[in-house]
Amino acid sequence: MANLRSSRAVPVILVIAIIVIAIIALVSLSRAVFFSGSKSASTSDVDVSRNALLNTSDGHSVSMTVRGPIVADESFHSYKIDISPAARTITTYTGYLDTVVDQKTLPNNVSAYEEFVFALDKANLTKGEQLTGDDNDTRGICATGDVYDYAILDGATSVKDLWTSTCSGSKGSLKGNVSQLTNLFVKQIPGSDDLIRAVGLGAATSLF
Repeated sequence: MANLRSSRAVPVILVIAIIVIAIIALVSLSRAVFFSGSKSASTSDVDVSRNALLNTSDGHSVSMTVRGPIVADESFHSYKIDISPAARTITTYTGYLDTVVDQKTLPNNVSAYEEFVFALDKANLTKGEQLTGDDNDTRGICATGDVYDYAILDGATSVKDLWTSTCSGSKGSLKGNVSQLTNLFVKQIPGSDDLIRAVGLGAATSLF
């Protein structure tokens, strides 16, 4: 009788063991698929933006836009620096309609641009995941401080756009050192510090 019970129990134990093994295998497979997929997507995003940053062919460029505190239209100021293999431009603005206050453009060359974008890469410009939807809307963000937006462009298309601010509660998507990155942009155009100060914004060396 005992032998009969034992012989009946063996198949049941085997079935249970097979089910447990199958569940473990399924869980492991799911983790491998989902986690490797996320890692691959993240790595791909970094590779694409980094490749675009280091591309020195015509049409590629990088830009930095700095916006001051949210105040009256007459007192609001911002500036933008655009750097491409062919030119370097800084434009200062007043008001929310971006009325141009001053602009300075200098020529550039591929070798100089290459050194610049490699410096940006080493300063981790591409590190950070671009936000979407409302999370990427900088309107009203850091009303008492400054907002910094960095873009990697292929023609008119933004390959990656990352931002941060001086407000502790609005750190945005940029993971690089904003002082280092801002100084790199500002130093591309001699005399840009004076233009920035002229519209009431801080010099690059004293931003943070």
